[in-house]
Amino acid sequence: MRARAQNVVRAGDLELRFLVDEIHGTGQLVMFELIVPDRARVPVPHYHRQVDETIYGLKGILTTTVDGRRHEIGVGDAIFIPRGSVHHHQNLHPATARALTVLTPGAIGRRYFEEMAEVINAPGKPDTTKLKEIMLRHGLVPA
Repeated sequence: MRARAQNVVRAGDLELRFLVDEIHGTGQLVMFELIVPDRARVPVPHYHRQVDETIYGLKGILTTTVDGRRHEIGVGDAIFIPRGSVHHHQNLHPATARALTVLTPGAIGRRYFEEMAEVINAPGKPDTTKLKEIMLRHGLVPA
């Protein structure tokens, strides 16, 4: 599946280009390109109850903190984040960062990000209570 317009989700400054989602895949994985402009607002530190995450650097540098340890993910670098590990992604560098993200199994999919984007992109300050409710419903736990 190509990242056509209907496969792109924008939440604030973040852009996710879905290559495999929970609808078009078998449910075993979700894969998307994560595009993070420099200093973009990013999701709060959290962990996944039942999903592992792998990040592979495509462009720029994505700073990923896992269980309190900071990792700089550059082009060709990868990190595996096991379920239950508190993590957070940021772009602390002047260029846009791009990373391939794979979630296994595919329990956290495009629908989760679309729901989050609806709240984040609404006028005014995002409703943190709604964001937390969406996260918990999809198996993510804010840390």
